[in-house]
Amino acid sequence: MKVSVSQLNAYVKQSLAADAILSDIVVSGEISGLKMHSSGHIYFTLKDESAAIRCAFFKPHSLRLAIKLQDGMRVLARGKVSLYERDGQYQLNVFEVTADGEGLLYQQFEKLKKQLLEEGLFDEQFKKPIPKFVKKIGVATSPTGAVIRDIINVSTRRCPNISIVLAPVSVQGPDAPRSICAGLDALDKMDDVDVIIVGRGGGSMEDLWCFNDESVARKIFACTKPVISAVGHETDFTIADFVSDLRAPTPSAAAELAVFDYYRVLGDIEHFSLALGRQLENAISANYLRLSKLSAKIESPENALSGYEHKLELLKQRLFEGAKREDEENKLSIFAGKLDALSPLKVLERGYSVTVDKDGRIIKDASKTKKGDRISVRVRKGIINAEVLDNE
Repeated sequence: MKVSVSQLNAYVKQSLAADAILSDIVVSGEISGLKMHSSGHIYFTLKDESAAIRCAFFKPHSLRLAIKLQDGMRVLARGKVSLYERDGQYQLNVFEVTADGEGLLYQQFEKLKKQLLEEGLFDEQFKKPIPKFVKKIGVATSPTGAVIRDIINVSTRRCPNISIVLAPVSVQGPDAPRSICAGLDALDKMDDVDVIIVGRGGGSMEDLWCFNDESVARKIFACTKPVISAVGHETDFTIADFVSDLRAPTPSAAAELAVFDYYRVLGDIEHFSLALGRQLENAISANYLRLSKLSAKIESPENALSGYEHKLELLKQRLFEGAKREDEENKLSIFAGKLDALSPLKVLERGYSVTVDKDGRIIKDASKTKKGDRISVRVRKGIINAEVLDNE
């Protein structure tokens, strides 16, 4: 009998679906490679000591999930066995997942996490801030992996003057915790290191287990320099992530978080410099305009002195004329006094009189009159009209 690959896979799929046992079966195993898709589908592998099966937990069923799935968790997955025809691989299409006791690694993880949480090692109050302008970073990771290359590439691209010192450590295996602690201790003792990055690339829970070690967690917490953890991929979480001062989803992201963007800062400085220059120019122009307006209102000292000199001359002239006038008035007063003393009226006031003829001429000589002339005699008060009877 001759069939195509598609026909064979379709037949196998129908055969699996027709099997009463395989259409609703509960499989016990430990979750590995958990992936939570944005669509709501969940994919993972169930494994035991010697075998594994792929599982697909589609959205209509995953929405009813009552527990939080984690790598290393031991579960009971109920579903039906089917064939993914495109790849020719069989899988378990999961309907329901319940806890079947927890895997040993997951139990250890949760136990240590709870212990350190209660001791306060995860508290925000102990998180040290990452310096804004880092000059030198220390990296505790494998010297041969992609992590150190990624960190170097990202760091030097962001800041060409950045310095990087590597503390080569083992990041997998039974000796890894001791090696990581030694590397962290060496970097923390370097005075010129501003921040420390510790981490490795992705892997299974077993691969990343050294970052769940209690000694590593306590060493990170004891570091005087801020520590950024960069363990695995974005979905991976370890005890080191919780106790570190900052968690980065990937090693490249850790470099992004630790190293400032030199060119952006330089651009900001140039921008602010230009803006400050414009502000200074505007301020100078505004003050110059104000000064010009004030200067226009202020009379020049030369003009002011010239005006005062003119006023002073006028005052001197008036003072001179006033003094001259006062002198003349004094002389006039003297002359008036003398004239007044010689005035006939003054003589009359002393009892004397003045005699005039009919023409008003003063008669000084009696012989100049004759008997019968009409004369007038002026005394202090009034005039006496008389006739000459005798002129002896």
